[in-house]
Amino acid sequence: MKTRFAPSPTGLLHVGNARPALINWLFARKLGGTFLLRLDDTDTARNIEANEAAIRQDLEWLGLDWDETFRQSDRLDLYAEAAEKLRASGRLYPCFESEEELRYKREQRLKRGQAPIYDREMLRLTAEQRANAEAGGKRPYWRFRLSNGAETWQDLVLGHRQVKLTAVSDPVLIRADGTPLYTLTSVVDDMASGVTHVVRGEDHVTNTGVQMDLISALGGNSTKFSFAHLPLLLDEAGEKLSKRAGSVSLRSLRADGMEPRAITSYLARLGSSSDPEPMEMAALVADFSFARFSASSPRFDMRQLMAMNRRVLHVMAFAEVSPRLPQGATEAFWLAIRGNLDLLIEARGLWDVVAGVIVPPVIEGEAAFLRQAAEMLPPEPWDDAVWHAWTSALKEATGRKGKALFMPLRLALTGEDHGPELRALLPLIGRARAAGRLLVAGS
Repeated sequence: MKTRFAPSPTGLLHVGNARPALINWLFARKLGGTFLLRLDDTDTARNIEANEAAIRQDLEWLGLDWDETFRQSDRLDLYAEAAEKLRASGRLYPCFESEEELRYKREQRLKRGQAPIYDREMLRLTAEQRANAEAGGKRPYWRFRLSNGAETWQDLVLGHRQVKLTAVSDPVLIRADGTPLYTLTSVVDDMASGVTHVVRGEDHVTNTGVQMDLISALGGNSTKFSFAHLPLLLDEAGEKLSKRAGSVSLRSLRADGMEPRAITSYLARLGSSSDPEPMEMAALVADFSFARFSASSPRFDMRQLMAMNRRVLHVMAFAEVSPRLPQGATEAFWLAIRGNLDLLIEARGLWDVVAGVIVPPVIEGEAAFLRQAAEMLPPEPWDDAVWHAWTSALKEATGRKGKALFMPLRLALTGEDHGPELRALLPLIGRARAAGRLLVAGS
């Protein structure tokens, strides 16, 4: 079996199209199939060359690899051959209406209570009329004449689906400048490259019906394809998640410090009956099943993704994360702080707490207590029992307990009123550094 992910390099990947990329990859890996990365780059007016490299980099960052890859711009001869076959069979016909004329036609049909589909007027064009139009400087674009029936399939996510072709406009396959459009190129490539399963967004359901008809017109068998249409992601307000929402591009999430495993763990189960859990890619593959997916559109919630990121960080091993920690950071440091991180970049500030220089705030009214605390610091070497021994002695000597005991110490030692357990941090801070901070905060 073979799946494909076919992004267009007109923009950066965002979570809305990273999801079908991930699902295609998981499905192919689960069944031991082939995953194809196809760059749908025939829209030369909108393509941005740097986006192709960015798409590949973002997929690799997520942990997705591919077995095959190609660009549609390298296969124009195949599309021209398919178009010629359709012309010869009478299924591809020239049209000369302008956008303004088509808009007027749609408006008139709506006023008459008719569906705003194309009226096929150009099918009645005579050879003389076509010659006159071309002599007047017009160049035709080409529409595919749909069949009069309906296309049905059993969708792997949505169940039974049917598209009545009589309710759909004949699609344009070739622009006036000769550029082939998605409907044609996608079918030609799916047939030629041996794709067996087409997994994409629910917004392509009508396209699927049209493309099944096109497959038959090109001599293929549409029943050899399986289709799965994933309900589109909604934002927190219930609106369609736009790819222009820069905050959810993979590039921006990466820059913000989001872990790729958090994204894949969240997206792999979003919209399914299984709650997202931090999972390695191998576990996601083994767990994957279309049977769990709902036909309802799920909501992408950045707060849930952030919560997943915290869960991922909290279980990451030191060996996995050490290259991204500040130079000199130890496993003891990582184990002490990982349970308090939202993003890995926060480790930099905590490393300053244990091994760098911070200036704690002067704590009003606590000078005597903090001086006494500095004097009562036990001698080194320290282990994780030193915090309990020290604070127990302070409690007995001063009568303080609870917040009155612990908060001034935390503020003096870390400069913050919350954070990792001081039981683990204090041995990393060390006696000299701790004593200096206590005296500064009590000055």
